[in-house]
Amino acid sequence: MLRLYDYLASGNAYKARLLMRLLDRPFERIDVDILEGESRTEEFLRKNPEGRIPVLELDDGTCLFESNAILCYLAEGTPWLPGDRLDRARVLQWLFWEQYSHEPNIATVRHWVKHVGVPEDKRALFEQKRALGVKALSVMERHLEGRPYFVGDRCTVADLALYAYTHVADEGGFDLGPFPRIRAWLDRVADRPGFTPITQR
Repeated sequence: MLRLYDYLASGNAYKARLLMRLLDRPFERIDVDILEGESRTEEFLRKNPEGRIPVLELDDGTCLFESNAILCYLAEGTPWLPGDRLDRARVLQWLFWEQYSHEPNIATVRHWVKHVGVPEDKRALFEQKRALGVKALSVMERHLEGRPYFVGDRCTVADLALYAYTHVADEGGFDLGPFPRIRAWLDRVADRPGFTPITQR
């Protein structure tokens, strides 16, 4: 059985957990308390030398890390990852963008606000990341004009990757009020058989 090394509040870990639930794929959840340093132990670093979650451990003990790589692995051969070459590239485009322009800003601001507080020496960086987070949301809002999902007319792993931190962006102080297309898209993503919220183990 697949094992997911997980931290419940992590949007990156939630991506993998959510996709496996949507696929009705059995897996074992293993809690890793990142705030207590459990992802920095020698044992965990053998699974992911970066010391981050999530990690997906396969049946043969092979470990795969990086949330969007895990999504692609799990989605292979399913409708969640298009077979068409261009559509697949467009999914990858949004997965790369999510990790470069979206997650480093929206997720980091949320982590500081919700979990650890904003370090005084990082106040300027915090404000910069907040502005970049709003910019990322604006990019998403524009892209969703006239389309239900990020690639094509069906939900893909691109949507799941972006959903993970967007739907809890308010926990970082981001106001989704000015983004009606994003709010409608969030409802569409959540309205799927097997969907589970980020708080569900």
